[in-house]
Amino acid sequence: MNNEKHGKFITLEGIEGVGKTSNLNFIQGLLEASGRDCVVTREPGGTSLGEALRGLLLSHSDDNMSADAELLMMFAARAEHLAKVICPALAENRTVLCDRFTEATYAYQGGGRLLDVKKISDLETWVQGDLRPDLTIILDAPVEIGRARAGKRSAPDRIEKEKDDFFQRVREAYIELANNHPDRICLIDASKTLPEVQQQIREKLVDYGVLGL
Repeated sequence: MNNEKHGKFITLEGIEGVGKTSNLNFIQGLLEASGRDCVVTREPGGTSLGEALRGLLLSHSDDNMSADAELLMMFAARAEHLAKVICPALAENRTVLCDRFTEATYAYQGGGRLLDVKKISDLETWVQGDLRPDLTIILDAPVEIGRARAGKRSAPDRIEKEKDDFFQRVREAYIELANNHPDRICLIDASKTLPEVQQQIREKLVDYGVLGL
C-alpha cells in the first residue's frame, strides 16, 4: 500500500454512550467552517464490503463468533476502507473524519476480548503500513455512565450486550493508548455536559494543529 498522504486523518473513539455521533457532527461543522473538505466515514463500514461485514459483526446471528474471526473481519473491512475511501481522500488533500479506527481494535479485541496485542499490531502493519491517524480523540467516561446513556437509544447489538467488565477493559485499553501515544491521541472527559465536552474538543483541535485559533 502506498501510504503517502496529504490531507488530515482524524478519528473519534470511545465506549458506547459517550456521544460519538453528536461530537462527530460537531467536529465536522468546525472543520468545514474552517474551510476543510471533509469525508465522514465509520468503522467497521465505509464501503459496501465493510458495511456487509459490519452487519455480520454486530448482529446476533452468531453470538459465539470466535475472537480471532472477529479480529480478522475488522481488518478485512479496514483494508477495503483504506483502499476505497480513506487513502484516496487523503491523497486528494481532503480531511477524513472517521468514527472509530484501529485504536478501537486494540481496545475492543485487545482489551475487551483479551487477544494478544501482537496479533493486532502485526495486522495493523500489514494492512496500514505506516499510516496512522494524525489525531485520535477518545471520548472517555465511566462505564456506568456510558451504558446508561446507550441503553436509552436502542436494543444492544452483539458487542454492546457484553458485561460491564468487558467494557471496563475496553476503557482501560483506550486510556493506555492515550498515555502511550500523547503525540497523536488525546482523552476528552465525556462525563461532562455536551457544551463542556465540545469546548474540550475545540481546544484539542487547536492544540494539535488541526484548527486555527
